[in-house]
Amino acid sequence: MTDVLVLGGTGWLSGRIAERWADAGAAVTCLARGGRDAPYGTTLVVADRNDPDAYDEVARREWDEVVDVSSNPVHVAAAVVALGERARHWTYISTVSVYASDDVPGADETAELLTPAGPDEDEDYGRAKVRAEASVRSTLGFRAAIVRPGLIVGPGDPTDRFGYWVGRFALAGSDDVLVPDTADRGAQVIDVDDLAEFVRAVGRERWTGVVNAVGDPVALDRLFADAREVAGHTGALAAADDEWLVAHEVAYWMGARSLPLWLPADMPGFWTRSNAAYHLLGGRLRPLRETLDRALADERARGLGRDRRAGLTRPDELALLGELQR
Repeated sequence: MTDVLVLGGTGWLSGRIAERWADAGAAVTCLARGGRDAPYGTTLVVADRNDPDAYDEVARREWDEVVDVSSNPVHVAAAVVALGERARHWTYISTVSVYASDDVPGADETAELLTPAGPDEDEDYGRAKVRAEASVRSTLGFRAAIVRPGLIVGPGDPTDRFGYWVGRFALAGSDDVLVPDTADRGAQVIDVDDLAEFVRAVGRERWTGVVNAVGDPVALDRLFADAREVAGHTGALAAADDEWLVAHEVAYWMGARSLPLWLPADMPGFWTRSNAAYHLLGGRLRPLRETLDRALADERARGLGRDRRAGLTRPDELALLGELQR
């Protein structure tokens, strides 16, 4: 039997990775702080990775596969030191946010990475992942896979980004929806369950190297069209240009009072990363319509009008539409 350790295992992506391994018959252990259940068929070890003895219990045995999703480089480095010699293979889940430039369409895994933060600089998400990757590579070498996902989407998404659109179109029904200018804009998404299965396959085969786990680029107007059709939206799209949206304090990409997936015009590389290696390794990308269907079912279950971590509230959107249409 394959012995798998998932550092995490109770979160959105890490939980699905643990589930995929358990479904395949592996003996799966999840190391997490507790407070959330581990997936059915797995074993939970409660530990806080801030503690120096966090890995003592799981360091007593050998592991065929270790999976780490952490964005805390201190946690990643400590895990590699504590468990590296006990692991036959290691998969680290990084991000395409490690790349230094987002203005070159089609860039692959050899593109330049961000420079790690200096001692007096704030360390953002991308730079933290760069430092974490460096720990994995320097200690584990040819026993490690580094998987760099793009925007992960699908049921249970805690960021509320992708589901905003299909959910908003469903909520609006026959009324108007505010959208950004879609000219030369797009998105590159990967369904969470496709990613989880790919991570399991990488571990099963003990593949080593670096791979972008990203979907095929899709134009934003096509994504909106598919989302509207799935949601049954019959209202109009009210498009606002970047200058107008920024002037009205609407944010790009994510977070409160944002239009999710909307990117500045000078970032074409962010949604056109090469996924050739992912395809060569057999990674699945389900049809966008299928992921939209799954996302809409999840949005309805959680409430179309709920408070969200990303997007506009419907009252804010209606107020902006009123301003735009004057």
